[in-house]
Amino acid sequence: MRIAMIGTGYVGLVSAACFAEFGHDVHAVDVVEERILRLRRGEIPIYEPGLKGLVQEGLRHGTLTFSTDLTAAVASAEVVFLAVGTPSRRGDGHADLRYVEAAAEDVAAHLLPGTVVVMKSTVPVGTAGRIEALMRRVNPDTPFAVASNPEFLREGSALADFRHPDRVIIGVSDAETAAVLRSVYRPLSLREIPIVVTSRESAELAKYAANAFLAMKITFINEIADLCEEVDADVQDVARGLGMDRRIGATFLHPGPGYGGSCFPKDTVALMRTAQLAGVPLRLVETAVAVNDNRKSAMASRIIEACGGSVRGRTIGVLGLTFKPNTDDMRDAPSLTILPALLDAGARIQAFDPVGMPEAARLIDGMRCCNDPYDTADGADAVVVITEWNAFRGLSLPRLRAGMRGDTLVDLRNVYRPADAEAAGFTYHGIGRGSTTAAIP
Repeated sequence: MRIAMIGTGYVGLVSAACFAEFGHDVHAVDVVEERILRLRRGEIPIYEPGLKGLVQEGLRHGTLTFSTDLTAAVASAEVVFLAVGTPSRRGDGHADLRYVEAAAEDVAAHLLPGTVVVMKSTVPVGTAGRIEALMRRVNPDTPFAVASNPEFLREGSALADFRHPDRVIIGVSDAETAAVLRSVYRPLSLREIPIVVTSRESAELAKYAANAFLAMKITFINEIADLCEEVDADVQDVARGLGMDRRIGATFLHPGPGYGGSCFPKDTVALMRTAQLAGVPLRLVETAVAVNDNRKSAMASRIIEACGGSVRGRTIGVLGLTFKPNTDDMRDAPSLTILPALLDAGARIQAFDPVGMPEAARLIDGMRCCNDPYDTADGADAVVVITEWNAFRGLSLPRLRAGMRGDTLVDLRNVYRPADAEAAGFTYHGIGRGSTTAAIP
C-alpha cells in the first residue's frame, strides 16, 4: 500500500520506518530540509534503540523515502497519516492544533479520490471531525475519508510497541475506511493483535484517557512513597504487593521524582482542559497534574535536606538527566526543575547522562558535563540519581564512594539496595523507604 507520512518527528519517523518494514511503500515528508537530508543519509535526529538500523533498511530496500515535497507524496498515496506535533498551547494548556490544521489544508489540495487521511497526532476529542470539515472546504469535490489512529509508543521501546502492540485502535465513520486501515495493519492482525474499531471520537479520547490513567498511577505510587517514609514502610514492597494483583498490574508503580516527557505532561493538561470545557471536570486528573508539578520542586528540597540543610558551596554529582532511560528526550524532565533549583541554592552541579548530555547542556546553564559516572562522583559532596539508566545499576558503589568528598547518595529512582549502599560507605536516601529499610538485606 502507498502511504504518505506527514511529519518525521518521533511518532512519524517510528511509524514510517515500521510501516516500511511491513512492506508498504512509505513516503515520509517534513518541512525541515536539514532533517530530511540527514534522514536520506540514514542519520537519525532522535535517540531510539534500533530505529537507525530500521530506517537504513527501509532506505536500502526502497520501501522508505524522505522528502520535503508534500504535493508529490500525497498525490500518489492511498493513505495519508498526519503525524505533526500538537504541543501545549501557551497560556491555557489546550493542544495547539495549528500544525495539524496547516498540514491538513496542504494535504486536502492534493488528494487522490478515495484517499484515507489518518490522524496519528494526539489530538483532543472531536478533532478528526473538525479536520474533515476544514479539508472539505479546501477540496469539496474529491471524495476522501478521515480516520483516527492514536499511537501508544513508549520512548525507548517504540519499535517493540509498534510491532507487538497490546491493541490497535481505529476510529472511523464507515466500514470502508475501517477495511483500508485493517489492510495497513494486516501484518499485526496475522499475529492476532486486537484491532479495535470505534468511532473517531472514542479513539481520540482513548489515547488521552490511557495516558491520564498511567500518569495517575505514577502519581499514586509517589504519594504512597511519601506515606511509607512517615510510617516506616518500604514502597518497593508495597508496590510489589500491589502489582501482583492482576487488576492493578506492576507497570508504572515505580516511585520517583515525577513523570515527564513529551506525552504525559501535555496530554493530561489537554484532557483536563477539554473536560472543563465540556462541563465535566476530571478531578483525579487535575489532582495528578498538580501533585506531579509540586513533586519535581519538592525533590530539590529533599536533596538539600539530605545534604544537611544547605548545598551552598557543595558539589552535587548527578546521574541521569533525561526524563526516562533509553531516550535523549529532555522535555519536561524532572532534572529541568531540580538542577536549576540546586544551582540557585548555591550548589555546583556536575552531571552525566549516557545520551542526553548535548540537549541537557543547552537547557541547563551552569552545569559541568562529565565523561562517565565515576568522573561525576569525583570530588562530589553528594551523588543524586535522577534517571534510572541500566548503565548505573551495575556501578561499583565502593569505587563511586571512593572518589567523593562526601558520603551522601540520594537515589530518586531506588536503583540501589539501601544495605548495599551503606556497606559501600554511603549515607543513603531513597524514595519511600522507611528508616528501618536499610537494615533489611
